Amino acid sequence: MSFPTIEHNVDFCVVGGGLAGMCAAVAAARGGSRVALVHDRPVLGGNASSEIRMWICGAQGDNDRETGLLEEIELASLHLNPDKLYPVWDAILYEKVRCEPNITLLLNCSVFDAAMDGDRITSVTGWQGTAQRMHRIRASLFADCSGDSVLAPLTGAAYRVGREAASEFGEKTSQQAADRQTMGMSCLIQMRKTDRPTRFVPPVWAKKLTEEDLRLRTPHMESSGENFWYLELGGNRDSIHDTEETRDELLALAYGMADYIKNSGNVPDADYWEPTWIGFLPGKRESRRMVGPVIVTQGDVLSGGRFPDVVAYGGWPLDDHHPDGFYHAGNPNLCGETPSPYGIPYRALYSVNVSNLFFAGRNISVTHAALSSTRVMATCALLGQAVGTAADIAREYGLSPNGVYEEKIDLLQQRLMDDGCFLPCHTRKIAAVCRDAALSCEGEAPENLENLRGGIDRNHRLYGGEDRRVTLPLGKAVTYAFDPPAKLRFARLRFDADLNRDTLPGDDTERKHVMRANRAPDSPSTHLPTTLVKSYALTAVTAAGDRIAVAGTDENILGCVNIPLPDAPLASVSLTLFSTWGGGPTAALFAFDVR
Repeated sequence: MSFPTIEHNVDFCVVGGGLAGMCAAVAAARGGSRVALVHDRPVLGGNASSEIRMWICGAQGDNDRETGLLEEIELASLHLNPDKLYPVWDAILYEKVRCEPNITLLLNCSVFDAAMDGDRITSVTGWQGTAQRMHRIRASLFADCSGDSVLAPLTGAAYRVGREAASEFGEKTSQQAADRQTMGMSCLIQMRKTDRPTRFVPPVWAKKLTEEDLRLRTPHMESSGENFWYLELGGNRDSIHDTEETRDELLALAYGMADYIKNSGNVPDADYWEPTWIGFLPGKRESRRMVGPVIVTQGDVLSGGRFPDVVAYGGWPLDDHHPDGFYHAGNPNLCGETPSPYGIPYRALYSVNVSNLFFAGRNISVTHAALSSTRVMATCALLGQAVGTAADIAREYGLSPNGVYEEKIDLLQQRLMDDGCFLPCHTRKIAAVCRDAALSCEGEAPENLENLRGGIDRNHRLYGGEDRRVTLPLGKAVTYAFDPPAKLRFARLRFDADLNRDTLPGDDTERKHVMRANRAPDSPSTHLPTTLVKSYALTAVTAAGDRIAVAGTDENILGCVNIPLPDAPLASVSLTLFSTWGGGPTAALFAFDVR
């Protein structure tokens, strides 16, 4: 008897269901591609999931927050998960993928084989242990979003491991000779403060920690920013093949930290803190990095990433962790400023030698030094959306990943921006039919009404820093009139979603992260940004004079909306805003245009 094999035929197969893989799958599916998303865990989200619980970090500058699909996920969590509970978060991520009709989701499925035809992948095969069956996925295009680049050894795709010598790319590092050491992995802890004393008895195998062990890693339980990231090991070993043994040591370290907090006598209010969760699945920072036509270097990051094919951006510091991790005698990490935001090129997202292979996440084509910044999950989500959108364009036009670069890079950039992504120093192209239309507002029109078709979706220093929001009175329509009537496809709305999260409750950490680490009695419940439009209506008038209710909602939770328009010549299209999530007599938006 043998195990059954289920066959799947799709346009695009994504291996890995972290944020990068999720965004790649959803972006391609929404464009019309048939997608298989294969993930080796029972929950989606990778390092952001309930199994690892690292919060989502990204660019650090003013109004630099990542948008696109990641914003859609995070706004849904602010609305549906105000107390930042991981079971609800897992469900939000699951729903985002499971409810896309063009996605076949294969959870608990580990890819272990790939078939090749020359330099092309023809299929991958995975083992689904929960159902004791195999899945073979045939596709025209593949993306490795697995973090560990599982497709590299299976397909012969070029990859790198470890730290480059400073001389290879002229990087400003202390690394004089190349080696295979990486940043390590972590098993995190979460604790809560109770209203009564509790006790904690550590397992016998927990590591006994001393005050000297924690001299540069002191736990700060009253800080909302304490998430124990420095419980890190494995960078001085094989960060893939030694994972199980490293996990055992990390667990001893994590339980030892809980013991130290509860029983050392060195932590204030220790009796009232109790561990509620300790992770058994290590969260990884670095392993294999694929090689693309461009390898992004530290110098590229520090110079702002001025690539012509920018499709995403970063802005996290050059945050390099010592390979010895917790046992390194010095500081656990070294941070260097980056010019947030810096551009990341499309050519770093597909293989230099496997012609139909994309990749996104922490395994993109970068040096170790550059990876120390690009690896964080908000950046990875942008990379995933770029890859998914590129894959859909490749399907539509019968192109390879490199063919998209050679023939359709402008289209890729425009589609990403239309779908809510910010590309530094780029401006969305506004259709001629929109530019030439008469734009008016009921009542007294704001002086900057033309900003609605200016192609810039946020206030940002790269565009002069002025306030580009258009503030409108509620209940008053903004209208495009077309003479002669025009055939249109979409109306696009970009609302003010408070990118800096100034309207959310709590301190800086609470406001900027949709999830939290430790929980205190005064941890706030969160909510949607009060600036976000809650209710609106879009109407159109046909050439024959018929008024059509095109779209509307009383509970909008999206920052960017693309709305299909009727398939008929239209004399006008009007938008009316009715309320925001914060109340008040006006509402602001950055864009309302048609194409």
